[in-house]
Amino acid sequence: MSPVFKLLAQRIALSLLLLLLISVVIFAGTMVLPGDVAQSILGQSATPEALANLRAELGVNDPPVQRYFAWLFGAIQGDLGTALTSGQDISEALASRFWNTLFLAFWAAVVAVPLAIFLGLLAVRFKDRWPDKLISGVTLASISIPEFLIGYVLMYLIAVKLRWFPSVAMINDSMSLFEKLNAIALPIAVLTLVVLAHMMRMTRAAILNVMQSAYIETAELKGLNAFQVIYRHAFPNAVAPIVNVVMLNLAYLVVGVVVIEVVFVYPGMGQYLVDHVSKRDVPVVQACGLIFAAVYIGLNMIADIVAILSNPRLRHPK
Repeated sequence: MSPVFKLLAQRIALSLLLLLLISVVIFAGTMVLPGDVAQSILGQSATPEALANLRAELGVNDPPVQRYFAWLFGAIQGDLGTALTSGQDISEALASRFWNTLFLAFWAAVVAVPLAIFLGLLAVRFKDRWPDKLISGVTLASISIPEFLIGYVLMYLIAVKLRWFPSVAMINDSMSLFEKLNAIALPIAVLTLVVLAHMMRMTRAAILNVMQSAYIETAELKGLNAFQVIYRHAFPNAVAPIVNVVMLNLAYLVVGVVVIEVVFVYPGMGQYLVDHVSKRDVPVVQACGLIFAAVYIGLNMIADIVAILSNPRLRHPK
């Protein structure tokens, strides 16, 4: 077995094992939540007989291990259960909301990733000079402010005062792409500011680390200007760590949009999750938690695979 194939198999196996362990944590965490699901559904005026019958119908009295494996096997087959409060199939309810979350994360990444890489290259080009210090200072300031505060400030300034974009990011299937992008402009701006600093600083650090290599000095001795040295020689050899940090931030864009969706009333998975947490709708919380975990682990696995495939020492062993 080649070293590359062996490492890829190990990464995939570890990712699947991690997802299995997280599913156990999610299930156990929701089981120890305080309160009574049957009571929250029927209300305080429910009779003991009605509560007992509903608990039996929901399977609350079954052994935890039996309930876990029933839930896990159902999730593997695409059956995430039924929402307790609405009776709606969770898979159907999450389908459109999941794509809405991916839509928001995708366009935030379209703006944030190229901008972060460009600012990282620019910071390296003017290392320790005022452009480098300005870029680092502004991005660090943006990441130090809570995202909900950035959201409310932008909402007040841009949506209320200037009225450039709507304050509520509501989208539906009847809207055109331009209308959807106009509606989610403010959430995209907030998410970009949140992830920009991490990606920019990692890009800068990775390229500066490569700049210490001997072949960079050779390229400089050939008479190449600073930009050519950075873009043609340093950047391609710093791809692996940059891809890793980009994937981590893409995972955050999908998983960490809960606060942004709530602030801007965006119809995504985060908003759906928060609505049902308040109702103690355990199956919905479990389904959303498992999907978020799968997306996060999947993107990290892709980052590991890209890092392995981009390593010339593994692709061309001696």
